[in-house]
Amino acid sequence: MIGDQDVGGVHVKYLYHCRRQLWLYARGFRPEATSATVQLGEAVHDTSYRRAHPIDLGSARLDDLDGRLWVHEIKSSSRPTEADEAQVVHYCYRLRAVGVDTQGGVLHYPKTRRTHRMPYQPDWDERARTDIASVRDTVAQPTCPPRLSRTRCRGCSYFDYCWSQ
Repeated sequence: MIGDQDVGGVHVKYLYHCRRQLWLYARGFRPEATSATVQLGEAVHDTSYRRAHPIDLGSARLDDLDGRLWVHEIKSSSRPTEADEAQVVHYCYRLRAVGVDTQGGVLHYPKTRRTHRMPYQPDWDERARTDIASVRDTVAQPTCPPRLSRTRCRGCSYFDYCWSQ
């Protein structure tokens, strides 16, 4: 259904957050536009780090790449998650694939005024390739993955779809 080059940062984020969300997203189901949580996240993004210049890599769009080749991602949550870190790994992998030797990533959390610096690690390329394969495997499944526990879905823009019956 999707090729390696079609896998973007959102796919990787959803892989770590919820495979059901990934599966639905890959099929064009996008309730994010009506989600108050997503709108708040976009507002935080738009009002924080105004000097950031988004970089479009086709299927992947990162928030900024500074002059020292650090990938910067602005997050609306208050602390790093495995999904956030996987996104940075993916962006560094994509950039390195086109000849940009990134130094690593910096996750910015404006809500708590914290940053999380992730220097590039040699195993990131393998991790990114594994994530891409997992995204493709999940998306290729003929049926939607099961939903997570209700408490893990709090704040998700897909909540109404998954939990209304």
